[in-house]
Amino acid sequence: MKPISPGLHGIIDYLAALFLLLAPSLFNFTGTPALACTILAVIIAGLTLMTRFSSGLVKIVPVHVHGGVDAVTAVVIAALPWLLGFSDQGTARNFFLAVAALVFLVWLLTDWRDQRSNAQTSNLR
Repeated sequence: MKPISPGLHGIIDYLAALFLLLAPSLFNFTGTPALACTILAVIIAGLTLMTRFSSGLVKIVPVHVHGGVDAVTAVVIAALPWLLGFSDQGTARNFFLAVAALVFLVWLLTDWRDQRSNAQTSNLR
């Protein structure tokens, strides 16, 4: 059994979005890395708000779709320093690689088929 329920995953996502919003100030990012942090924060918070689990607000995105997006997001975050041209900025590059690793770890440890979440989803129909 995986230790992270979908509801807990949503809370982790909100905390990750907040951390990404604060990261430019905490790590002195400017320019592209700072903008990438802000955009990622908005995407993560937006997806979480729209996911069908206890921490979602609008509940239109199925939990398993959220999981698929998270898997792809981990890969994209790891590639961002090269895709956006800041791989020569060590702190920013390493930050994005660490965030990608954490996103992947949380994805790996989340029970995307959690029965409590599935019961909530059925009640929405």
